Parts: sequence; C-alpha cells; structure tokens
Amino acid sequence: MSKINNFNASVAFADTKPHYILLDGLRGVAALMVLWYHVFEGFAFAKGSIIETFNHGHLGVDFFFLLSGFVISYAYDDRWKSRQRSTVNSQQTTVKSLSLKDFFKRRLIRLHPMLVMGAFIGLICFLLQGGVKWDGSSTPIHWTLIAFVLTLFFIPAYPGASYDIRGNAEMFPLNGPSWSLFFEYIGNILYALFIRKLSNKMLTVLVGATGILWIWFVAFDISGYDM
Repeated sequence: MSKINNFNASVAFADTKPHYILLDGLRGVAALMVLWYHVFEGFAFAKGSIIETFNHGHLGVDFFFLLSGFVISYAYDDRWKSRQRSTVNSQQTTVKSLSLKDFFKRRLIRLHPMLVMGAFIGLICFLLQGGVKWDGSSTPIHWTLIAFVLTLFFIPAYPGASYDIRGNAEMFPLNGPSWSLFFEYIGNILYALFIRKLSNKMLTVLVGATGILWIWFVAFDISGYDM
C-alpha cells in the first residue's frame, strides 16, 4: 500500500508538460543584462559613462517577474482540481487536487534555500570587510546578527532602521537582490489565494488596468526612475 501511495504522490506532481527551452534562453539573456548592468554600475559611481551602454539592464528583472507569472500558472493551474490520469499499467487513477498547504510548501522548498545561502554568504562577506557602512562608520555586531535573522525570515528593513546595517536603504542589506525574491513570494501568495480563481475576462481587465497604471507611472515619473 505504501508503494501505491508513493506512486500516486509522484504522479500527482509529475512534470508532464512540455519544457520551453526558448524561455531558458530568454532567461539567460535577461540574467546577463542584469549582471552587466550591475558590473558597469560601478563605473557610474566613478564618474564613468560606460554605464550608458547597459542602463536598461534592470528591465531584465521585470522580464523575470513576467516569466515567473507565466511559469507558475502553466505549472499549477490544472493541479488545483482532481483529475484522472493513466498509470503505467493503463489504469485510471484519480490525482488528488493541490492544496494551499502543498503549494506553499513546494514554493518554499523551491525558493527559500537560495535566500538562506545568500544570507550566509552576505553575513560572512560583511564581517570579513569589517562591517563598515557606506559612510565609513562601523556597524555593531548585534545589529548585523539581527539583520541576518530577519533576512532568514524575510522581514525587510526600512530606511534608517538600525538593522539597515549598510546604510544604503536596502530591504535586505546582507543580500540586496533578495528584494526581488520578496516580491516573488508576494506574487505567489496572490496567485494562490486570488488570481488563480479569476476568469479570463477578469484577468484581461486586471492586465489592462495594470498597463494603464504602468503608463501613468512612466509618463509622470511617479517612482523617480525613468525607463
């Protein structure tokens, strides 16, 4: 019986959909854009002009968010309902629907290990360079450890807080890029609780409203960052 249960569990989460190799290529290009943007960002601080060559590299992050939305819906949309599937013996078996608990567990296993590893690397590097802020002042070790624990639990810092240990108004000072994973988590929560339940018509309205909001942000420079 345990073997049957294990088999059904593996069937329930088997990857039976085609893999889009093209998306992997686009993901790679976007990753290189972001990488080179940050590499040459240093030249901007040094009054260099080469940053202009990659000054739109940050748009690769926007692409990652769009791609993530597609991949999540593609992978999970049909798992929320029970369905029939053929086994290796051509028998029909009922695949149990995906629960919210299972979804969040799978996403946590998928996303959080990299956050933890990044926090450890950030902590070690920050301590090795003396725990110095951008202005040259030192950070007390207890605030560094507090920032580390908060990063593990994905609790962001706010500008001016004592655990903003680098003094650069970062959400996660020990691992700056974690801000994108933070919003990835929010997107996953919204998808599981609300978005997956919307009809195609409602999704169209939501996308249209978001597009109008985006145009407004760009036209009036609401965020302070131009394109």
